[in-house]
Amino acid sequence: MTACPTGIAHTYMAAEKLTQAAEALGHEIKVETQGSIGAENVLSDNDVRDADGVIIAADKDVDRSRFVGKRVLAVGVAEGIRHPGELIERVRSAPVYGGEDGGAGTAAGAAASAGTGGGKERSVGYKALMNGVSYMIPFVVVGGLLIAISLALGGHPQADGGLVIPDGSFWKHVNDIGVIGFTLMVPVLSGYLAYAIGDRPALVPGMIGGWIANTGALYGSKAGAGFIGAIVTGFLAGYLVLWIKKVRVPRFVRPIMPIIVIPVVATTALGLFFIYVIGRPISWVFTHLTGWLGGMTGSSAVLLGAILGLMIAFDMGGPVNKTAFLFGAGLIASGNQTVMGMCAAAIPVMPLGQGLATLLRRRLYSEQERETGMAALFMGLFGISEGAIPFAAARPAQVIPANMLGGAVAGALAGTAGVTDAVPHGGPIVAVLGAVGGVPVFFLAVVVGAVVTALATVALVDLSEHGKGGKGASARTAAAPAVTVAVAAGCGVGGSSGTAAATGARTEAVSVPASAPGDAPAPASAPTAGEGDKGGDGDEGRGDGAHAPADGPSAPSPEVLSGYLTARTVRTRLAAGEKEAAIREMAELAAGTGRVTDVAELVRVALAREAQGTTGLGEEIAVPHAKTDAVTAPVVCFARSAEGVEWGSPDGTKARLLFMIAVPEAAAGDEHLRILALLSRKLMDPDFRARLQGAEDTAEILAVLAEIR
Repeated sequence: MTACPTGIAHTYMAAEKLTQAAEALGHEIKVETQGSIGAENVLSDNDVRDADGVIIAADKDVDRSRFVGKRVLAVGVAEGIRHPGELIERVRSAPVYGGEDGGAGTAAGAAASAGTGGGKERSVGYKALMNGVSYMIPFVVVGGLLIAISLALGGHPQADGGLVIPDGSFWKHVNDIGVIGFTLMVPVLSGYLAYAIGDRPALVPGMIGGWIANTGALYGSKAGAGFIGAIVTGFLAGYLVLWIKKVRVPRFVRPIMPIIVIPVVATTALGLFFIYVIGRPISWVFTHLTGWLGGMTGSSAVLLGAILGLMIAFDMGGPVNKTAFLFGAGLIASGNQTVMGMCAAAIPVMPLGQGLATLLRRRLYSEQERETGMAALFMGLFGISEGAIPFAAARPAQVIPANMLGGAVAGALAGTAGVTDAVPHGGPIVAVLGAVGGVPVFFLAVVVGAVVTALATVALVDLSEHGKGGKGASARTAAAPAVTVAVAAGCGVGGSSGTAAATGARTEAVSVPASAPGDAPAPASAPTAGEGDKGGDGDEGRGDGAHAPADGPSAPSPEVLSGYLTARTVRTRLAAGEKEAAIREMAELAAGTGRVTDVAELVRVALAREAQGTTGLGEEIAVPHAKTDAVTAPVVCFARSAEGVEWGSPDGTKARLLFMIAVPEAAAGDEHLRILALLSRKLMDPDFRARLQGAEDTAEILAVLAEIR
């Protein structure tokens, strides 16, 4: 089974490689495809029963429950492309899968088998964390927006500048619903993080552990541990459940282990451990931080503001944040409103800064993250700092330092000017309602802090992704698990807008008494292209060494990919030497057909897709693609690069054969996937690639490409 967070092309490439290798070694195979196109050539129970072995080449979680009693070899998706023959040989001696992880597609189970199979894949911790974040985001957005809307439409200004929603009113009920969403946010993060590691038995202890972590009263603290505590309880719950699963129990107890014994034991153990072991240090930190801050009230306002800003931004609702907030709120009654003024300036910086970052560098973020960024901007205006939690949970090493830097700047600026706040709340809303003294400097502090946070986040994320070889922001959105039998190839289809669509899977059963299938049937193709379908227009703007297409009415260009690839969209020599320039050059080539209305937008969407994960397929091939209304009809471009372009391919080769696919949103679906599938399968033929490289001019290139069916 091959599965990756983004890109269907890897699915078919790995599957085709494994098919070819199996046939060369004399094995019979059967292939099942599951993806956005739908299930094709579905494997029966008999196919699974008769299969000699199972190869899972996956970079994401997969369901193994169908493979109990079979030899299972798990590797990264790149291994299915690079070493298919070796995998087929190794699966014969692979360990028999016994369903010890409950038959679930857990990250831990995937990692365990991957350890025996080799290959690179995302770490267990990373995949588990992303699973928790993806489930948490809707709670953050819904809860935050409902609270903000209820305050905006149902809040009544008070004499001190505060905003109160009358009890029993309609908007109070809306506000209460939003609070419930926020309250569930932390347990959901913890629960689904645990679920990704230990499967269903870990869900309950993870959620209850997250609730305990966020309820400081249970362990003598005025503030809960927030989202950081939820991450801790999620990992503890997941691995505790995995450990309990390894305990040998009598046969009659096994049926109730996953539904009664494991959840009860894990929940009790984790809850008591947090209350008595982890909770006490949190309470100690809260108490001593409060005392330490009290001793600083007579010191430099700039220093105190910077420290409070750092604390506010650190854990957004956790003990450090709450210490600073309650310290400032407690001084209001004594007449000292400047400390709360520092806190109020820092509170909105995190959501505003993270939202701004998604606007500044959209290609670094998935579509879901960009949507969360817009919600975070709205929440920031109302002083709801939790709007930044999804970003901090997904990229803690980059986002938390950036948040703290921006918070410190905002707090220091507010402290310098003596900004005051008469109510225990922050954000622009309190200034608009008249609770803030020194409004101009307050807004300046918020804006500067947010800009600093955004710029620091972009810089740190850029640096991090560059260090990973340019693979960009990972696809953090969740995808449905692929199902396979003996050799499966599957990938989540990464939308060019940055979203990850449903996972595709291609499965092959080695030594199954069935003949190898041919190409999967393609859905009905879209209408053929209008302009540029016949050769003869030349190839305006080619790089050096390009050859013009053959002219003359007697030699029409063959139809390639339903007419989407024509003489106008072929370039025999690519001038660009690096990825972004190559994508831009091919977008301009596509514009020559008249089907591109906005070249810059096409380039942006294609680069956003690259940020989800490289479209370099290996074997010196890259297939950048984009779904965008910047094109009016599907168009496919082809170009050759003599020197090769670094594309971050799994096998480390530079891309010399480049295809660019651009389809409008309305035509995305099956047509987008069909083109990718056809290309991926045919490009696995070494002879086809050699003839494509050796073709002397555009006419010969089109003749070779016409073989793609």
